[in-house]
Amino acid sequence: MRQVVQSPRASAILHTVLKSRLDVRPWLLPANICPIVPITFLKANIDFQLVDISAETLHMDLEQAESLMATRRFGGILYAHTYGESSTPETFFRHIKRIDESILIVDDRCLCVPDLQANPASLADVQLYSTGYAKFVDLGTGGYAFLEERVPNTPVNLLFDAQAEAQLETLYKTAIRNRERFVYEESDWLQTNSTLPSWSDYRMRVADELENSRAQRGKLNAVYESLLPSDVQFPSNFQNWRFNIRVRNKSRILNAIFGTGLFASSHYASLAGIMTDGTCPDAEVLHDSVINLFNDHHFDEAKAEKVCEVILQNLS
Repeated sequence: MRQVVQSPRASAILHTVLKSRLDVRPWLLPANICPIVPITFLKANIDFQLVDISAETLHMDLEQAESLMATRRFGGILYAHTYGESSTPETFFRHIKRIDESILIVDDRCLCVPDLQANPASLADVQLYSTGYAKFVDLGTGGYAFLEERVPNTPVNLLFDAQAEAQLETLYKTAIRNRERFVYEESDWLQTNSTLPSWSDYRMRVADELENSRAQRGKLNAVYESLLPSDVQFPSNFQNWRFNIRVRNKSRILNAIFGTGLFASSHYASLAGIMTDGTCPDAEVLHDSVINLFNDHHFDEAKAEKVCEVILQNLS
């Protein structure tokens, strides 16, 4: 049996779960995770170790994760879905539970197409979703999760300062851009309290926006698929959140796109060497070559066509 919980943002749910547990063992996180995730662990005073991604699956390297588990005891694993690709390694989750049933598994599905009911077959203790900025369903706010009964969820009411949140964002973005160590300083950056809609009202709004998002992304993805070479495109299961291409001259293409007044993004860099010591080569290689093309309500077909024109002019 699972309970549904809501919060102003998904990271607030994660923070509540971490603080509610009487377990301070470190966690395993993928190296290409959204930076706010390890920062949430820092706020909760829970240590973590980064795991490289697999060059084949582009998700957390499960063999490396298992090897690390043989060297020390961990309190949990947070599994994320690169570019919103939705497949879940249930066999791995089952194996982890057999090694240590006390390990908490968070299935971070914040970039995935949001499910409005829990997956009863999943072995994850927490199925976590976001409807914040730039997610598949972008309501500008909100997160929710389906929690197993054994997962503690004692409300944590924190002070919140929007200016502190903005300052934190500037600091971690600067560290990532400069590839320098991020030094966390405690502040009131995490919003845990706000007036939330009922689950039924929120669920209905997510469902309505879900259909709009599917239609918009399908329309713009069709433009990208038809105009860009197939060999730079990711498989279709990686193209829901944004349309992703892999190129050799990423910086030149991005600069050319920005130079036309349009935009694209360079998705999550490896946080190894920034949030922790060490390197994660496969996550770094992926980041060095991938461009995320917008397919949401901020874009239209004319802009998508123009972006394709710029990319084609700069591919060689």
